[in-house]
Amino acid sequence: MQIYTKILLGMLVGTIIGLTLGPTSSLLEKDVYALDDASGYTLKLSPEAEGGGITLPAKVKVKMQIQEVREASLEDTTGTAQTLPTWARVSFKWSKEMAIRDNGGALAAALGSPKQGQPVEAWLKLKNTPLKEGGFVTAPTPTSGIGITVIEWLSPIGKIFMRLIKMVIVPLVFASLLVGVASLGDIRKLGRLGGRTLLVYMITTALAITVGLLLAQLVEPGSFMDAADKARLTAQFESAAGAKVASAAAAPSTLDNILNIIPANPMGSLSSGNMLQIIFFAALFGVALTLLGAEEAKPVVVFFDKVQLAMIQIIHIVMMMAPYGVAALIAEVVGNSGASVLLALLGYGATVVLGLAIHGGVIYGALVKFVARLPWIDFMRAIRPAQLIAFSTSSSSAALPVSMECAEENLRVSNPIASFVLPLGSTVNMDGTALYQGVAAVFIAQVFGIDLTVGDQLSIVLAATMASVGAAGVPGAGMITLAMVLTSAGIPTVGIALILGMDRLLDMFRTAVNVTGDLTVTAMMATLEGEQVKPMSPEEDRADPKHGFEGRLDHSPEAVKPD
Repeated sequence: MQIYTKILLGMLVGTIIGLTLGPTSSLLEKDVYALDDASGYTLKLSPEAEGGGITLPAKVKVKMQIQEVREASLEDTTGTAQTLPTWARVSFKWSKEMAIRDNGGALAAALGSPKQGQPVEAWLKLKNTPLKEGGFVTAPTPTSGIGITVIEWLSPIGKIFMRLIKMVIVPLVFASLLVGVASLGDIRKLGRLGGRTLLVYMITTALAITVGLLLAQLVEPGSFMDAADKARLTAQFESAAGAKVASAAAAPSTLDNILNIIPANPMGSLSSGNMLQIIFFAALFGVALTLLGAEEAKPVVVFFDKVQLAMIQIIHIVMMMAPYGVAALIAEVVGNSGASVLLALLGYGATVVLGLAIHGGVIYGALVKFVARLPWIDFMRAIRPAQLIAFSTSSSSAALPVSMECAEENLRVSNPIASFVLPLGSTVNMDGTALYQGVAAVFIAQVFGIDLTVGDQLSIVLAATMASVGAAGVPGAGMITLAMVLTSAGIPTVGIALILGMDRLLDMFRTAVNVTGDLTVTAMMATLEGEQVKPMSPEEDRADPKHGFEGRLDHSPEAVKPD
């Protein structure tokens, strides 16, 4: 069974587990409040107790088991009486984090001086927010304790897979790029390749966000969201959205990120995984080796060439775990998303996915067909493993080792081209993310009733394109750079709370498009440099275990002894 088939099966299994056994599954009892920040809620030892109540420390995650719920009759804005839950008796563990943040011990004293790990019982005040059109939105939303436990058991499998594949990125990129630049032997060719690559990445990013803006204006996904969904999503994700906005405010400027491409400490760049700095240092190192002369530089180049080959073998070892890691990652995403969130954002999500399909099929399809001169179907078949890893991990960096393997083995692109274009693309090429930001900006503006002028939309295009370069220094780039884009167009950043619930799911689609764009540009650059790019057929892959993606571990290990 081929690797991409195994990954697809893993994705299917993960989806089934998430839908049936996840925290939001309709098949399981909703008996837990899982709060990412409990400080926004009030606790009391008794609903009848006087005083303002007890508040847990900010940014403390807590899982509260529901013991009992009390209801009361409330009138909405239309004067209609409704019976709603108002208090819930809950139990939760007094955690180490709570104890550390409890300055002076006042909170512990109010809760009966519990010891670390000891269960605490209290009454949680539920928030019932009235809507202008009538009715209420109740927060927090209960989830399944069994579902949370299932995801907690599966989560380490996904994390182990992610760490294993990320482990290879830095040594593979550094060794591969150094060997590739050294083997070019022509600094002018490197400059030409770099200039062309950056130009194409910037153009496709601008095209992507333009597609997103036009499609969002045409579909108007903001018109599908009613006031109840808006209030519920805002209440549910307001705290997390605030954290994203704060991160965006602290992010370095585009100019600072460009200056930071030059590493002050190359070893520090390697240890922190700063990809742009690694690319710069490896390229400069490779140029220096060419200036040393072939005889002087050969031992260094041979050493890193063998390091590169060893990293590729590690990739194939790690990919044996891919179906299980992918299943765990997908189960967590699907299980935590929730049907109510997905239904509320169905119009928005469908618009994003449609835009990604148009950009991938039309723009990338044209580039592959007319510039790289490759059959579109053969090209897509050759890059499937990279697309599936990108989709399941939502990380272009995590997919990078597999992308490089697909480019060099399945597309037969030379190492110098693949080792330069792909690492650069995984950092600065964010076509899928840029398109999503265009749709998200228009969607949020439509929900808040804001009319965007042509100037506003041009500022969104410019901001998103520049953010794709500057995002290298920003953790969690997609949602954080969206806050920058919204600010540039005068759209309220609080609107991020409306789309945060679906972000992880859409992140999978847009990351797969990002990686497809990386490989598209790689095939283009190889063709423009005069290489004969030819996708390897499945029959050729199976027939030659030394090349292609399949069968690279079929031979037995051999003892390696020093001289």
